[in-house]
Amino acid sequence: MNFKEMGLAPEVLKAIGELGFESPTPVQEKCIPFIDENNQDLIANAQTGTGKTAAFGLPILGNIDQSDKSVQALILSPTRELAVQIANDIKAYSKYSNLVNVIPVYGGASMDTQVRELHRGGQIVVGTPGRVADLIKRRKLKVGNIRYLVLDEADEMLSMGFKDELDEILSNTPSTRQTLLFSATMPKGVEAISKNYMTSPVKIALGKQNQGADNVKHVYHQVQAKDRYAALKRIVDMNPGVYGIVFARTRRDAKEVAENLMHDGYNADALHGDLSQPQREYVMARFRSRNLQLLVATDVAARGLDVDDLTHVINYNIPDDTEVYVHRSGRTGRAGKSGVSISIIHGREQGKIKIIERMIGKKFEKKPVPIGKDICETQLFHLMDKMEKVEVDEKQIGPFLPAIFKQLEHLSKEDIITRFASVEFNRFLEYYSDAQDLNQREPRRGEEREERQREGKKNRKDIDYSRFYVNLGTKNGISPGKLIGLLTQRPEFKSIEIGEIELFKKFSFIEVDKAFESQVFDHLEDLDYQGLPVRVELTKSKATPATKRKSNNFGNRKPKGGGGGFDRGRGYDKNKKFRNNRKKS
Repeated sequence: MNFKEMGLAPEVLKAIGELGFESPTPVQEKCIPFIDENNQDLIANAQTGTGKTAAFGLPILGNIDQSDKSVQALILSPTRELAVQIANDIKAYSKYSNLVNVIPVYGGASMDTQVRELHRGGQIVVGTPGRVADLIKRRKLKVGNIRYLVLDEADEMLSMGFKDELDEILSNTPSTRQTLLFSATMPKGVEAISKNYMTSPVKIALGKQNQGADNVKHVYHQVQAKDRYAALKRIVDMNPGVYGIVFARTRRDAKEVAENLMHDGYNADALHGDLSQPQREYVMARFRSRNLQLLVATDVAARGLDVDDLTHVINYNIPDDTEVYVHRSGRTGRAGKSGVSISIIHGREQGKIKIIERMIGKKFEKKPVPIGKDICETQLFHLMDKMEKVEVDEKQIGPFLPAIFKQLEHLSKEDIITRFASVEFNRFLEYYSDAQDLNQREPRRGEEREERQREGKKNRKDIDYSRFYVNLGTKNGISPGKLIGLLTQRPEFKSIEIGEIELFKKFSFIEVDKAFESQVFDHLEDLDYQGLPVRVELTKSKATPATKRKSNNFGNRKPKGGGGGFDRGRGYDKNKKFRNNRKKS
């Protein structure tokens, strides 16, 4: 089936023809006829980058009443960048539909300007949940008569904490609307939306639920935690044409890794929550135009960044949430191209690889971290390939050639090639001449047990603990293991003593060695967990050192009831002084 056979409006066919649309993607082939011919609700489980915007945008455009300026379609997306992109795409599809107006609304931009646009009228509104809910509450956006409601990347909206806004928006829309829900993964929250706000939805799944893209290869390298950055550099050096995103766990990690890469001569920059909007747009523009080869980002910061031709996704830190991995890896291997998702792990993260394999239905390939000899060979052949294929402009270089030939006439062809390669290549040969093997050796039988016993003997002493409040609870899917996992992301915290852990619905308490108090506070405060910024506060201790358990015995620990006293408005700064640091969510 082609686009002409789908019954799309002539003006839409003309516009997408100029955009280079030839044959529909699988999600477009299934969704466009369904939306065009049915009023039934739809759940489409499809990966990012599969052409979802056209899948819902094209049939909606064909059914818009152009003579009616009221809002007929509301499209919700998790980030402002994605909202702007969807709006621009639909504007491009409606290039020859002169009476159709598309209005993007999102936070961080002038609400007055958006209100004026809404007052002038527009049939399609694309927005983020927060701004849309606000405009509805102010009665500036009227959605009581909409025919289409699109929830694009519904799982992302929920993971970013927009459940209340979604509930409010959905409750203000008519029951006669057609709801179109698109999601790469199907967590419980998405299922709840479908049950509460959709009527007998038809489900279309492109591949298995939560499955990774078919043309993405999954690879992992196992190293010691201290060698993670050195391994990253070797992976990049082994792939000279790499154009991809390096995912770090925290804002601090993203900044640190990007700064180190730039210092070491790599074409990289960071994208994280501390950037202002103009700074963010500048970095993203450079990356989209390929003036940047590597973008180091957190999951939250990368949302809405949509680039079709990434060659690699590199997980500098493998995520705790397997669904986050699906989203990360789905950013490469788009538009029919192949891609590679690489994860750098240490020995204790082997279990995460197995969990992800079961979820995506694919096996990871374990590869050794490249050694210096292999990297040098790869870089040399890459250089030779570039030289062979370089375009020669005789008009530009011609006038200089006689002088060049004269200066090099005493050298043989072999000498010229050798010297040319050396000029470009000596730094790699020098850097990797004595490079060590970074691959983590598999422990011999009994070594891990002996190491744990040594650590146990070393740490059998009374310890003073500091007690922290963390704004994550069972409602967020947190468990003792996951809470400890958040803490021990930093290599220096791997052997830290952890005391009592208490879990509640919306928050938790964790006790750690008092000697690490300020470092732990800074580390946890800098984290995001499934899109939710972590808030941490120092609280009153409720137990004595003698009652504490060791960190390697938390497996059977059960959360206790009772909260203990704590000061919600107090925090801890680097100078070990109490301060008022309540954050706005």
